[in-house]
Amino acid sequence: MSDAYAHDADRYWADDHPVLELIRERQAAGSAPGARADGFKLGLAVEGGGMRGVASAAMLVALDDLGLRPVFDAVYSSSSGSINAAYFMAGGDCWYPLTIYFDDLATRKFVDMRQMFSSKPMLNLDYAFDEVVEVIKPLEFEKVLSSPVEFHITISLVDSLKAIGPHEFDSREDLKSALKASCWMPVAVPGTGMFRGERALDGGVLTAHPHLLALEDGCTHVLSLSTKPIKAPPTRLSPGRRFSVSYLERLRPGLGRAYVASQFKYRSQRKRLQQWMTEPGDGPQVLDLAPLPWMREVGNQTRDRDALITAAREAHAVAAAAVQGIPVAEIRDGSFRSVPRIVTVRTAHGKRID
Repeated sequence: MSDAYAHDADRYWADDHPVLELIRERQAAGSAPGARADGFKLGLAVEGGGMRGVASAAMLVALDDLGLRPVFDAVYSSSSGSINAAYFMAGGDCWYPLTIYFDDLATRKFVDMRQMFSSKPMLNLDYAFDEVVEVIKPLEFEKVLSSPVEFHITISLVDSLKAIGPHEFDSREDLKSALKASCWMPVAVPGTGMFRGERALDGGVLTAHPHLLALEDGCTHVLSLSTKPIKAPPTRLSPGRRFSVSYLERLRPGLGRAYVASQFKYRSQRKRLQQWMTEPGDGPQVLDLAPLPWMREVGNQTRDRDALITAAREAHAVAAAAVQGIPVAEIRDGSFRSVPRIVTVRTAHGKRID
């Protein structure tokens, strides 16, 4: 294709893309982590972006619905995508933690834009981690820690200007610390988090997308779940991004410049990434699923429940269609779509008991 963003007949990915073929072959063979016979390393990359993470959370639900949890060898995640991936790896019904976005986070208790010009956080991570993740919809940390699948969490270290992706955690506290550090979104959450004694920020600051970490780690195939709609990236930084650069420079000289370099490097790669979707070559095989161009991107600090539920439905449909070979035209005309699943649950002391 001459233009990776000009899609003919709604062809946004190849139905026989090597990543999809490997997923299907592993599922058909009943392949399990640690006992592969194909010689490939299949990574799952999960992007976040604050409340925009509802999209990757919904795509994980689609993978779970289709029974694909066992086909991956390693998971790479950043920001709220790390929380999504943790619930996915813990097992259980992925629909339940998906509701965190519109039941528990779409509230002023978590998102409060009135704090924009104060020293208080616009995103209350203490509420998210100490109440939601621990009590309201508990994450089973022990199951994540015992999983045979490597779980990489991208974190930006402030003082060393280094991006890391730790995957060995010695306790639930160590894992929780990594998750919280990866979600420490600049500006929205003042100051920095801490990870193993070092100042840390959102993984997306120095690693623009977690699929890059997957490739660095030697994955031959990567299913990438992105939260921004497929479209040509802007050629300039938005005013909000420029403010973030200034903010990061104040935290640590050079951090803002490193952030800009990471963003523009990824933007230069994004067009090639989209071309790999329909014209996979001989190099690393990456399938980057994302909301389609006509789908509205939700803001990373939105509290609009209708927008969040719509984004979840649309992203779920994209992932389900790709894996099952459903034409994108059917998503566009509404003949293939995802609808919310409503169930009742009973809880005791924060634990689901039904």
